[in-house]
Amino acid sequence: MVQRHFGIGIIGAGLISHVHALAIDHIANASVKGVFNINKEKADTFALKHHCIAYDTLDEMLVQPEIDIVCICTPSGIHLDPAIKSIEAGKHCLIEKPLEVTLEKCDEIIEAAKKKGVKVGVIFPSRFYESSRQLKHAIEEKRFGDMVLGDAYVKWYRSPEYYASAAWRGTWALDGGGAMMNQGIHSVDLLQWYMGPVESVQAFAANTRHKGIEVEDTIVAVLKFANGALGNIECSTAVFPGSLKQIEIMGTEGTAVQEESSLIKWEFQHKIDSDQFVVAKTTGNAAQGGVANPADISFIGHQKQIEDMIHAIETDGEVLIDAIEGRKSVEIVLAIYESAKTGRLVKL
Repeated sequence: MVQRHFGIGIIGAGLISHVHALAIDHIANASVKGVFNINKEKADTFALKHHCIAYDTLDEMLVQPEIDIVCICTPSGIHLDPAIKSIEAGKHCLIEKPLEVTLEKCDEIIEAAKKKGVKVGVIFPSRFYESSRQLKHAIEEKRFGDMVLGDAYVKWYRSPEYYASAAWRGTWALDGGGAMMNQGIHSVDLLQWYMGPVESVQAFAANTRHKGIEVEDTIVAVLKFANGALGNIECSTAVFPGSLKQIEIMGTEGTAVQEESSLIKWEFQHKIDSDQFVVAKTTGNAAQGGVANPADISFIGHQKQIEDMIHAIETDGEVLIDAIEGRKSVEIVLAIYESAKTGRLVKL
C-alpha cells in the first residue's frame, strides 16, 4: 500500500514558522509546499530556505490541491481570518497557540470547522513529551490519590530587544497579553489537562521591567479546581537569567515535578515496578525551552503534533488537541486577566 503524502502550507514567515518547517522536514510522508506572508520578501527568503513556493496572496495558496494542511503562524490576535479562509477552502488547520485572543474568535473558528467538516488542532507541543504522557497516565490511574495542589512556574527572561523586534509584541490586540498569554499558556494548557477544569481564579499582575509594552511582564494567579484542589501559576519575562519551567502535581498519595520535558521528582505512596525507570526515561532536555532565547526550542514536539494531525486525517479520528481543547487555556488566561484588572475573584 502506497503511503499518502501530505502537503502543508504555512501562513507566516517568522521564527515559529521555521520551527514548523523543520518539524515537517523530519516527517517522511509530509513536505512544505507553500508559504504566505504579508511581507513578500520574508516569504521569498523562507521559501528559498525550505524549498517551497512563496505565494503572492493567501487565496492563491489555498486553492492549491496539493496542500492538505495549513499551519497558521501569524501573531496571536490575527489567527481568525486566515483560519476561517483556510477552513472554508477545505484545509485542515494547525494553529499556533493561543487559538485566538478572545473566546468569541475561538468560537468562530470552532463553529466554522464543525460546519465545514475539517480538523483543527492547536499547537501545544508540551503535551507530546514522554514525561507529560507518563504524568497524565498516572493521574488517570488515580496514583496521586486525591488531588491537593497543581502549580505552574514560568520564570523567564526577555530582553527589551525582543519586544522591540515586532510592533505586535507586547500589545493586547495582537499578542493577546503578556507573560501569561504568550509564554505561560503552554503551562496553563498542561495544568488544566492534568488537574481538570478550573472553577475560579484570583490574580495580580505587574509590569516591572518592560515599561514600554501595554501588557504585563509578571503575573501570579491562585486557582481553585473543580475537583477541590488548589493551585498557583507564576509567569514572568522580567527575571534574569530565568529558569526552566516547572509543573508540580501533588496529591494525598503522590508527587510529580516536571521540569521542561523531564520528570525530576516521581514519588508515590504505592510504588510499582516501572517507577524506577520513569525518571531515567524522561530525563534529558537538549534545549532550554526558551528561558532566555525564544529560538532555543526543540522542533520534536511540533513534529509529533503534526504527525498526530496526519494520523487523525488518515483514520478520520480526532486530534489530541482540537480547537475545543485549545479554547480551554484561553478561557483560563482571560479569567486571570479579568481578576488582575478588577481585583476580584473570577469564576469560570
